[in-house]
Amino acid sequence: MSVSLAKGQGISLEKSGGGTLTAVRMGLGWKAAPRRGFFAFRAREIDLDASAVLFDGERPVDVVFFRHLTSDDGSVQHSGDNLSGGAGQGADDESISVDLRRVPAHVDQIVFTVNSFTGQTFAEVENAFCRLVDETTGQETARYTLTGGGQYTAQIMAKVHRVGGGWQMTAIGEPANGRTFQDLMPAILPHL
Repeated sequence: MSVSLAKGQGISLEKSGGGTLTAVRMGLGWKAAPRRGFFAFRAREIDLDASAVLFDGERPVDVVFFRHLTSDDGSVQHSGDNLSGGAGQGADDESISVDLRRVPAHVDQIVFTVNSFTGQTFAEVENAFCRLVDETTGQETARYTLTGGGQYTAQIMAKVHRVGGGWQMTAIGEPANGRTFQDLMPAILPHL
């Protein structure tokens, strides 16, 4: 059963039958906005990028994004760069898979971000979402919808962080501006 997340809401990543999730996938999907005007024959391509920044406390120790597809330890992997989005049918256009068992002990948080590399605002993006999937079953466990659009080019979507002996996901949903995850670092730090 999927949970729709609101900004700041947290969910435990424990399975309903006991135990905890061991592998999760953060999926990102979107549809480019239709062109306006007389010569608007096809949708305008928008390049959104998913990134995952791995933290030890407040110190970033690794990042997975379109130019660095696998974390140095191999626990986090990016599916590759999608330059134009999908048809908006709900499929992931980019995804980042995390093997929670392999995440090094010093990494206590993984923050997922989305940014418009081509610089369009979220007002120009349709059907954008971020979701968490149990990789062992393929079942969607949580979904965060980009709503409100606005004049922002990025969003700090969610974080997966250690709580006791397990993991928890918190939806952040903080709009920001920037073309890459590096531009978002000052906006990420208050959420750690």
